[in-house]
Amino acid sequence: MPSIKFLLWDVGGVLLRTEDPTPRQHLAAELGTTRRELEKTVFASEMGTNAQLGKISVDELWEFVRQAYDLTPQQLLDFRQRFWAGDRLDRALVDEIRRLRARGYLTGILSNAWGNLRSALQDDWKIADAFDFITTSAEEGVMKPDPRIYHIALERAGVAPQQAVFIDDFPHNIEGARAVGMHAILFDNRTQVFGELEALLDKANPG
Repeated sequence: MPSIKFLLWDVGGVLLRTEDPTPRQHLAAELGTTRRELEKTVFASEMGTNAQLGKISVDELWEFVRQAYDLTPQQLLDFRQRFWAGDRLDRALVDEIRRLRARGYLTGILSNAWGNLRSALQDDWKIADAFDFITTSAEEGVMKPDPRIYHIALERAGVAPQQAVFIDDFPHNIEGARAVGMHAILFDNRTQVFGELEALLDKANPG
């Protein structure tokens, strides 16, 4: 097995997770919809997809959401605050990634994300220094599981697919990574993913 050099991480659902769904559930109920439909409007609508592809700005996406739910500007501010209220950044996971980087592995992010992810990593969460490379769909104009975005991330790190591991919470993105020749681990929780990752690294990099 070729030596593994590059550890590539998704953000939403992996580094940043909705640990408490109740704020979104309550918000959806007040708007006469479901949490699933609320998240579809924000993430998976045509405008949500366009934001992830960098075709529209984050502000344009939120204006679409405001109009979709007939909100005033002040109500939109409340919507945004409550929409994210249950999300938590897993800093313990980031600390583990830092330790892997200190052991000599290249680390990276590969995320279907809006155009503000890089600034969030650098300025809001202050974790960008844990990663050697950051690849986002909004900046590249292509989304997982399109093989092109995996190749962009690999080329940026200067590694072959067989030298990389990708961690994501969506099976279709895991399948996309494996289709281009990468190792991949489906994220369920921090303990599970590091157990599988260490086993893979021990097998690939003995001694």
